[in-house]
Amino acid sequence: MSTPGRGLHGRVLDTLGPAITAGEYPPGSILRTDELAQHFEVSRSVMREAVRVLESMHLVESRRRVGVTVRPRCEWNVYDPQVIRWRLAGADRPHQLRSLTVLRSAIEPVAAGLTARLATAEQCAELTECALGMVAHSRGHRLREYLFHDVAFHRVILSASGNEMFARLGDVVAEVLSGRTRHEVMFEDPDPAAVTLHVQVAEAVRARDAVRAEELTRQITVGALQELDILAP
Repeated sequence: MSTPGRGLHGRVLDTLGPAITAGEYPPGSILRTDELAQHFEVSRSVMREAVRVLESMHLVESRRRVGVTVRPRCEWNVYDPQVIRWRLAGADRPHQLRSLTVLRSAIEPVAAGLTARLATAEQCAELTECALGMVAHSRGHRLREYLFHDVAFHRVILSASGNEMFARLGDVVAEVLSGRTRHEVMFEDPDPAAVTLHVQVAEAVRARDAVRAEELTRQITVGALQELDILAP
């Protein structure tokens, strides 16, 4: 389904993007915009707009008298939320989930320690509110409601760290958390121990206990990796 408001080029992207990231067009493949426009029944200008978006993600490059060439995977902007979403929708999902979760395990514990030192009173309150929201929706198969609070929790951890590089990873973490729910790589109800850990992280941040906040967050990410061993080996 196309994202509302993106129009015809969005419809093209929602088909062509996943096809590229799934390997249906291997690196080095030449895409002819005229042929693609005819295939998708859109104008050349719409097709060019879609190609420009793919170029911004480093999935393809355009060259005069050559056409649109699919770039090697090592050159893709793998941090682009849309690229992550497309990869999670394909056969590469287990690898992508594991790669992103390992990234989280390297970044989030450090961010939590910084947040315990630097978070404002408002950010501490927001983190606690998110954790309590997770508790409130952790039973009864309400994963989508739970996800809302889970994503918000981890965004606060990253943004309140005071490190702008960490903060920019908020969209990446949101995509992996959303992807796990969207593609049912989750238990029907969240692990109670993991929910408790989130509450304890919020408490550690409020208490300005950076060491404990970092350790508890590391336990969260380790648990997430262990879940993948079961659900997406």
